[in-house]
Amino acid sequence: MRGGEPVRRKEFPSWPIYDERELEALRAVLESGKWGIGGERKAEFERRFAEYHGVRFGVAVVNGTAALEISLRAAGVPAGSKVLMPAYTFMATATASIYCNLIPKFVDIDPDTYTIDPKAMEESITGDEKAVIPVHIAGCPADMERITSIAERNGLVVVEDACQAWGAEWGGRRVGSFGDLSAFSFQSSKNITSGEGGIILTDDKELYEKAWSYHNCGRRMKGLWYEHFIPGTNCRMTEFQAAILLVQLERLPEQTRIRNERAAYLTRKLSRIDGITPLKRPEKVTNHAYHLYIFRYDEEAFGGLPREVFIEALNAEGIPCSPGYRPLYKLPAFQRLGEIPFIPRELVREMDYSKVRLPNTERACYKEAVWLRQNELLGSEEDMDDIVAAVEKIKDNVDELL
Repeated sequence: MRGGEPVRRKEFPSWPIYDERELEALRAVLESGKWGIGGERKAEFERRFAEYHGVRFGVAVVNGTAALEISLRAAGVPAGSKVLMPAYTFMATATASIYCNLIPKFVDIDPDTYTIDPKAMEESITGDEKAVIPVHIAGCPADMERITSIAERNGLVVVEDACQAWGAEWGGRRVGSFGDLSAFSFQSSKNITSGEGGIILTDDKELYEKAWSYHNCGRRMKGLWYEHFIPGTNCRMTEFQAAILLVQLERLPEQTRIRNERAAYLTRKLSRIDGITPLKRPEKVTNHAYHLYIFRYDEEAFGGLPREVFIEALNAEGIPCSPGYRPLYKLPAFQRLGEIPFIPRELVREMDYSKVRLPNTERACYKEAVWLRQNELLGSEEDMDDIVAAVEKIKDNVDELL
C-alpha cells in the first residue's frame, strides 16, 4: 500500500486443482476412441451429479448458459412472455431468456444476502410473467420455499440458476431439486470444473426427455439417428469433460467442507471490523457452496474512502479481490438491444430498461460489494488471518489513502 511492505506475498491455493486421477481419466477416454457419442462417461456423470443433488435426471451440456436456455425451452415458456430474475447475476441469466424470445424482468435483491427478494418478486407480478429464475448467487441458496410458493400461486415455471451453487442446501435439501428444472455451470472458475460445461437437472421425466432432445439435435431417446422431432441443437458434453468432472465431483464434498469452515472463521473475524459486514448466511442454509465470499463495505466507516480505492489497496496488500457485477440493466448489451437484428422488434420495445432502478442492486454494485474468490477459501486459517490483517491495515492507514 503506497509503496510499503504488503501484508502478503504468498499466493493463495491455485485453481483448478488436479492430479494423476484427472490425467488417467483423460487417458482412458483418449485410448477408448469414444470421445463423444458412444462413450459412457457423460451418462455416468449425469447420473451421479443428479443423485448428488437428490434429483432423478441430468442432461450434461456445453455450458451453464446452454443449460439455462434449454431449460426454458423444455419447460415450454411461451415466446413473448416475461421472466422474473435478479439483475445481480451474470449476464447469461438474462441472455438465455432473450435467446428464447422471452423478456427479462428484473427484480431487486435482499440487501443482506444479494439473492432475489421474494417480497419484491411477488410485488412485481402483473400477470404477463410465466417463469422465474432465482439465482443462488455466490453459492448461497435463495429462499426457495417462499419462491416456489409464490410461483405455484401464480402459475410460474421455476428454473433455478445454480451455476454457482454445487451441493448448496436450503433446509437440508440441495439446490437444483426445488424448481421445475435447474442449471449448473462447470466453467474454469467454478468449484467443480472441466474448463467449460454445464448440466440440467429435473425430477420430471417429460421435461428431462424434452431437454435431452433439445440438446441432441431434436432426436428422441429411442428414435432413429436422422429422425428429428423438434428443432434442437447440438449442446452435448464431450467424454473428456465428463471424465474430468467425475473426478472433480469426488473432490467437491471435502473442498466444500473446507470452504465453509474458512468462511465461518473469516466471517467471525471480519465482523469485528467496523464498516465490514459479511453477507448474511440465512439460518435455513445448511450448506453454502461459497463460489464467492462477499462482504459489504461501508466507506463512511473508513473515513469516506471510496470502495474502488479500498479494493485497489486490498489487492496491493496481496489479497485478490474485485467489486463484482454491474446491474444487468445498466450494461451496454441491455441498453442497445434495438441494434440486435435477431430480436423481434415487439420484444425490444418491452425490454426498455432505461428507467429501471433497483436500489439494493445498485448499492451492492456501486458502493458495497467486495468479492473474494473461492480458491482463497481453500487456504489455511493463517491465510484468512492475512485477509483480516490487510483490511485492518487499510483502516489504520486510511488517512494516507485519502
